[in-house]
Amino acid sequence: MAGLFWFSDEQWAQIEPLLPTNTRGLKRVDDRRVLSGIMHVLYSGCHWSHCPREYGPSKTIYNRFVRWARRGIWEGIFATLAGRQGAGDQLLIDSTIVKAHRSAAGGKGGPSITLLVVALPAEPPKSIS
Repeated sequence: MAGLFWFSDEQWAQIEPLLPTNTRGLKRVDDRRVLSGIMHVLYSGCHWSHCPREYGPSKTIYNRFVRWARRGIWEGIFATLAGRQGAGDQLLIDSTIVKAHRSAAGGKGGPSITLLVVALPAEPPKSIS
């Protein structure tokens, strides 16, 4: 279980009261485990399908993230937690990941060098006499 993200008891005590209680259908599975899995995916940048099994089924983790995003639950959680810490109205969460396509470095056969400007000599050549 090394390298996995788990909410501490203190962190979970702050988050748990903010979770929605007006759910329909089946009772939700362990929120702490699923939300820890969501944080793991967001932090590590891995695909949802590559989320470690300790967090539960990757489809459950993905579906919870997407459904709560549509309902605005994540925004409410972040705003409440940011307000408790005395932070401003908006916080920036940097999740920059840049992936280049395998052909982004050039076409088939490798990169070709193209001169855009031809270098001209500073003076015309002097004739040798």
